Formats: sequence, C-alpha cells, structure tokens
Amino acid sequence: MNIAKVISKLIPSKTIYAHCDIPCGIYDPHNMQMAAHTVIRMTQMIIDLEEGDDHKKFTHQMARLVKVKEEHGELCKHELRVLWADYFKPEHLEKYPDLHEIVFKTMKLASKSRQEINIEAAEELLSNTQKIAEIFFETKGLKSKKVKAPYPTEKEIVIQD
Repeated sequence: MNIAKVISKLIPSKTIYAHCDIPCGIYDPHNMQMAAHTVIRMTQMIIDLEEGDDHKKFTHQMARLVKVKEEHGELCKHELRVLWADYFKPEHLEKYPDLHEIVFKTMKLASKSRQEINIEAAEELLSNTQKIAEIFFETKGLKSKKVKAPYPTEKEIVIQD
C-alpha cells in the first residue's frame, strides 16, 4: 500500500470525465436536441391525427405516435442526465449559476411532454435543451449558433459555430 501512495505522489493523477465512465471524453448535446424535436413532431402528429372511419387504423397510429413520443422524451432525459452527472462540473455551476435550475426544469418539461399532449411544453423542452447546448459549447470554449433544423418541426438546433 505504501508503494502505491509514493507512486501517486511522484506521478500525480488527473481526474478526467466522460459519458461512458471509461472515460472517453465524448459528450454532445445533439441527441438531446433531436429527441426534443421528435417530441414536438410526435405531439404535432397526435394533434393532427383524425380518427375517420377506420378506428383500428387510428388506434394503431395513435399508439405508435405515443410510443415514439414517450421514448424520445425519455431519451432527452437520459442525454441530459449524462451531461449533468458526467460532464458539467462545479466550476460550470459557478460560471452559470442558473444551470441547475435549467436542468431541473428541462427534466420536468420532458416528463410533462410525456404525460400530456402539450405542444407548448414540447416547444419549451426544445428551448431549454438549446440553452443547455449553448452553455455546453461555451464551457468548451467554443462558439455556437442556432440554425434552422432540417426537420418537419421547422424549429432550430444549436450547433458549434
């Protein structure tokens, strides 16, 4: 045991962080934003779905839309949990004191978007994931920009500039 202590004093280790606990150092807010876009799109499609004469076809399509909305709401939360638990550090909270509140609210919005057919909550979910993406890029010393996403939501996505 004493040899290990001596070696660690002679060759100090540096703590590193990554999403997969190896650590590989790969993080990106892209999947979180795409998941939020998907929640918006599924919500739009649910709202626009008309029952018509074929109740079985309607029920099947509704079930599929709800399933995908649920999965992507959870995916958004998963991606956010990875950033929150593994990437963001105390020094990020010092520089961005509202980060904790944004993450907390975003988690709640993802849940609300899953629980309800609520386009406003889904759009706010996207807005919050964009704020988190902007902070993420800033913490890496990178500039970011919002660009029109090539998705049917007709919303934006935050990317590295």
